[in-house]
Amino acid sequence: MDLDKKPLKKKFITVDFLYERLSSRLGIDLERMNKVSESERRITERDIHRPGLALAGFTNLFTYQRVQIFGNTETRFLNHLPPVKRIKAFANIATFKVPCIVVTDKNKLEPKLLALATAAGIPVFRTTLTTTKFIYLISDFLDDQFAPHQTYHGSMLDVYGIGMLFVGRSGIGKSEIALDLIERGHRLVADDAVVITRKGESVLMAAGTDLVKHFMEIRGLGIINIEAMFGVRAIRFQKRVELIVELMEWDGTQEYTRTGFERDTALLLGVEIPVVKLPIFPGKNVTVIAEVIALNYLLKHYGYDAAEELDKRIKQKIATGAVGGKASPNGLSGRAIEYFEHDFE
Repeated sequence: MDLDKKPLKKKFITVDFLYERLSSRLGIDLERMNKVSESERRITERDIHRPGLALAGFTNLFTYQRVQIFGNTETRFLNHLPPVKRIKAFANIATFKVPCIVVTDKNKLEPKLLALATAAGIPVFRTTLTTTKFIYLISDFLDDQFAPHQTYHGSMLDVYGIGMLFVGRSGIGKSEIALDLIERGHRLVADDAVVITRKGESVLMAAGTDLVKHFMEIRGLGIINIEAMFGVRAIRFQKRVELIVELMEWDGTQEYTRTGFERDTALLLGVEIPVVKLPIFPGKNVTVIAEVIALNYLLKHYGYDAAEELDKRIKQKIATGAVGGKASPNGLSGRAIEYFEHDFE
């Protein structure tokens, strides 16, 4: 099974968007140091840069298109320079189309340097946060903004804490299974349109779209709002994708997994995710099976595999000769129980 698609990537964000989100969403205290058009400055990379070498005059490898951080090292380097050289060093930076400059750790830029930045149209901000903490926060934010993502057709739920993505052809019953799981106390992340984002190299996070969110379409009934109907306990805004359940019609000519030794996987945004192929037919309790799939995944996660345990027991029996025709001590070959207790209930 291969669900991999070409990931979508955000091309840029504007500096005013960065300022608004860092201030409102993360609560970072950012002070505007000059007045320039922030909407015209674009950030195109998730990484940040500290322009120490560029201030020293080496600009051959200057990644000017990134957010520039002026911490203690950069500001103190400027301050130790004579006034003429200080202005020349900063002017060298201002000749590039820098998205913005953030001065950290209560440091300041003198008025003449601010004037150079304003004349070049470079927004300058100031924060009281230490350089290390600010870099951590802004890097995490930019990582979210520029992470590859893609929209998939399916239903995403949190079942016993396991993020399960139900996929299958249109009309096979994904939404109905999701609704039944919600009724049993599990939580909906998204239905129909599931946006999956890759965090780092191997973590996939699923969420709904801004428009649809926790609405659901049930054929024959119409549109329902899960949050309004079942309350906040029935929803999640995001969840890690840990398991894919592929729903398919029962086909008697096909071979399906009987022991669980086989390991199917699917590629989502370049990340391998375990897959359970679940044949369904009228009357089959898919909801309970979905819960068992989640619990079985938890057991495997904590080191217990039922198929491997049974295989181990069979091999032990073969090794001791009990399965090879040798009678057990009670004279009953192949019988595991030697004594039946009385049942007085």
